[in-house]
Amino acid sequence: MIIVPVKEGENIERALKKFKRKFEKTGAVREMRTRKNFQKPSEIRRIAKQKAIYVQHLRLEEE
Repeated sequence: MIIVPVKEGENIERALKKFKRKFEKTGAVREMRTRKNFQKPSEIRRIAKQKAIYVQHLRLEEE
């Protein structure tokens, strides 16, 4: 559970911003999205390999 202490006289928007920042750091939304659709480990490796090839190709074109 995320606890955001609000000081007396502190703006509610600022406290909400702190809450959002802490919530983002927990990675709950990212984990929920990855669990939503199951991907086989072989598929994850294949996508990572394709991404690495793409990035390497971009870097070679840059030089």
